Amino acid sequence: MKRRQFLGQLGKGALLSGAGLAAGCKPAEQASQTGVAPAAATFKPVKWKMVTTWPKNFPGLGTGANYLAELITRMSGGRIEVKVYGAGELVPAFEVFDAVRQGTAQLGHGSAYYWKGKSEAAQFFSAVPFGLTAAEMNAWLYHGGGMELWQETYAPFGLMPMAAGNTGVQMAGWFNREINSLEDLQGLKMRIPGLGGEVLARAGGVPVNLPGGELFTALQSGAIDATEWVGPYNDLAFGFYKAAKYYYYPGWHEPGTTLECMVNQAALTALPQELQDIMLNAARVANQNMLTEYIARNNQALQTLLNEHHVDMRPLPDAVLSRLQQLSDEVVAEVAAKDALSQRVNDSFQAFRKQVTAWHDISERAYLNARAVNSI
Repeated sequence: MKRRQFLGQLGKGALLSGAGLAAGCKPAEQASQTGVAPAAATFKPVKWKMVTTWPKNFPGLGTGANYLAELITRMSGGRIEVKVYGAGELVPAFEVFDAVRQGTAQLGHGSAYYWKGKSEAAQFFSAVPFGLTAAEMNAWLYHGGGMELWQETYAPFGLMPMAAGNTGVQMAGWFNREINSLEDLQGLKMRIPGLGGEVLARAGGVPVNLPGGELFTALQSGAIDATEWVGPYNDLAFGFYKAAKYYYYPGWHEPGTTLECMVNQAALTALPQELQDIMLNAARVANQNMLTEYIARNNQALQTLLNEHHVDMRPLPDAVLSRLQQLSDEVVAEVAAKDALSQRVNDSFQAFRKQVTAWHDISERAYLNARAVNSI
């Protein structure tokens, strides 16, 4: 089946037909409601592995992978059984892409900016500094041509990408150095991946790419001066408040980070069509579920950090943000110019951002500004 045809299945009846199982229906209950006997009784379960870049069962990210695996099993009526492996259990965090490509595992859960060494274009499907928010990113992927470009980017590697979560706007990170001006970024050793890391380097900092499980020790020991991770929900779980003095916002580098589930293309196409549809639609459900969880959990965790741990939370100075945005535009343009595919992806991304900004200026932004005034 051609990759474009998969998109046609998203949003069709497959999502609705799987919804009963996703909500907890047993196969017998489903049969009584639909009048169709479940195929699971005569289908030998397919056992798949999912490798992730996240620590095992880590809140939000690791549990998001678990949720997707469980959803696939339930929506398929047990015909696909997915076992999840945390970072380092089966393969190291940054070897997930190759593991799925080679068939060591059928599924991989991570974020596309980790694979810029495979394809520069991959970074655009994760997070672009000063780019799209979570809602805007989903709109571009599902209705603005982004998903077709993502599939084209991964096709040479025998992989099918799926959006499988989003963190929303992140925090700028934890720092053991005050950031009052651009000069404070000079020589700053900071864990920051993807395009954001390139921008920090252009500003005079030293980007470091480390998996999540190594960040607390690196920050506490002084091996790095700062780290970004996600936001209050995850940052509280890692205990970063014990290792850094200052918590800065906003997350200019990751305004709506898409998490991915990549599928080995050969393994996917070997499935019956209905199971392929279930796989793709399960990822879409997981994508929405993670974003709503982050919105809810970040609220709670932020209050804990501020009220119980007395974290020193600060905004980045406007002058710093303004310069970072200028540098971001330069970096993104240079990355896009490296190859024809990256240029086409960036052209699509930037055109969509321009259009959606015009709309959100009079909708989301205008409403939030009005709400802020009326809440004072």
